[in-house]
Amino acid sequence: MAFSIRLNPQEEKLARGYANLNGISLGEAFKRALFEKIEDEYDIRVADEAYKEFLNDPVTSSHEEAWEEIFKD
Repeated sequence: MAFSIRLNPQEEKLARGYANLNGISLGEAFKRALFEKIEDEYDIRVADEAYKEFLNDPVTSSHEEAWEEIFKD
């Protein structure tokens, strides 16, 4: 899939500078930025859900208890 994006001259200079600095094409720079943003937002949502679950049942375990739970028979 191909797409186009409009940048003003300053945005283009910044984007091209970033791509050149990292030795990647401008398209690859935008692709990476898009998927990093998606991953970050996904991680935030997962963390928010985990925190809500914790607030509903705020039970914690020590490091040792967690390992015992993982490696129990």
